[in-house]
Amino acid sequence: MRKRVAVVGGGIAGLAAAVRIRDRAPADTEIIVYEQSGRLGGKLRTGELAGTVVERGAESFLIGGPDGGESAAVRFVRRVGLGDSLVHPAAVPAALAIAGRLEPVPKGTLVGVPGDLTSLGAVARPAADADRDEGRPLLAPGADIAVGALVRARYGDEVADRLVDPMLGGVYAGRADRLSLATTMPALARTARTEHTLAGAVRAAQAASVRVPGRPIFGAVAGGMGRLVAAAAGPRRPAQPRPAVRELARTSHGWRLLIGPVWEPQTDDVDAVVLAVPARPASRLISGLDLSAAAEIEELDYASVALAAFALPPGTPLPDLSGFLVPPTEGTLVKAATFFTHKWSHLHREGGPVIIRASLGRVGEEERLQHDDTVLAATAHAELGKLLGDALPPPVASWVQRWGGGLPQYAPGHLDRVALARAALATSPGLSLAGAAFDGVGIPACVASGEKAADDVLKYLEER
Repeated sequence: MRKRVAVVGGGIAGLAAAVRIRDRAPADTEIIVYEQSGRLGGKLRTGELAGTVVERGAESFLIGGPDGGESAAVRFVRRVGLGDSLVHPAAVPAALAIAGRLEPVPKGTLVGVPGDLTSLGAVARPAADADRDEGRPLLAPGADIAVGALVRARYGDEVADRLVDPMLGGVYAGRADRLSLATTMPALARTARTEHTLAGAVRAAQAASVRVPGRPIFGAVAGGMGRLVAAAAGPRRPAQPRPAVRELARTSHGWRLLIGPVWEPQTDDVDAVVLAVPARPASRLISGLDLSAAAEIEELDYASVALAAFALPPGTPLPDLSGFLVPPTEGTLVKAATFFTHKWSHLHREGGPVIIRASLGRVGEEERLQHDDTVLAATAHAELGKLLGDALPPPVASWVQRWGGGLPQYAPGHLDRVALARAALATSPGLSLAGAAFDGVGIPACVASGEKAADDVLKYLEER
């Protein structure tokens, strides 16, 4: 009998799950993708500015995986036929904007956490008598802690504020004092359970990582991430995105989805479900199955951010950098800037515009984003000039992209909460959770999460 699988959520995790099921299930398996927005790709969205491709969401992914092989994102790019379209950023450094100057990002850090306190230069001063060996591991077995709490205790406030906070903020739009070490920096969490100093834990984590000499760290798809979304969706597309799912219920034969508007409800019966949506909708959908699982998931908070992109006149001078990060202590709305046509040199055209993309807003700053696009763009443009030390010329074109509630904020204990939720849902076979709400941000993490959920569903269907 032909099987039907629903993938609820059309972001990259949901698409990765759909492609995996399509590849490994019997040929007659029907895959239905439900996506409330009506467009696939989630936070992957390619835009255009003054004739240049500029991402409106994620711009790159890690090339290497934890085991030293290719990341899940690279394997997925190859799987959908875009392996020949991989491109890499230029080898130009990044900086930190501190007290009116741009300082080079210190080398040898692990997501901003240094393994050598003598390498910090003018960026930050460690606390006096920092990182003493107190004769015991930094973390107890299975324990978790906020990254900021650990760094402040071992290195002092300046290292946390000026280096670690902006590095984590660039990825999560969050604050180091509220982000889980075990979730955001799992390699460091592992070594912190055996090492007696933070510097020793950083060096041990770096030594344990498998790096391939000469391999770039980051990559992207030439022509934009939109090509990856399109390739995942077709030409043998799993399905067109369908309306939002409002309720999910177990039946004697599988699952029943309540879809469509309240005034015109419809149902759809399927054999299995991959749930690849943010935490709150996921919690709402599973609340009728297990309240304890729903409660664990609902605790996850999100940060809202916006992106502002500017096409500046040809020849506008910029430092020879890929961009810079801004510590929250600087008080700016801009938290990071990418010199897009420097970093992605294949996009630069002779006589073409100079493009800067700025990231705006951090967790807890949502009210600062409550202005119209014109005001946000003007604020970002003025702040960029101030951070660079000279006013920028008026842009020839610009846009603002908002991502309300776009980035998960993993508080300490996040991994335990997800494990408890998944254990509770084990009594509802044929339902798998996937996506950034559970398994981490970044394209590789989301792809791996979607593929794992797909494998769980396929195993369930085979056993049936």
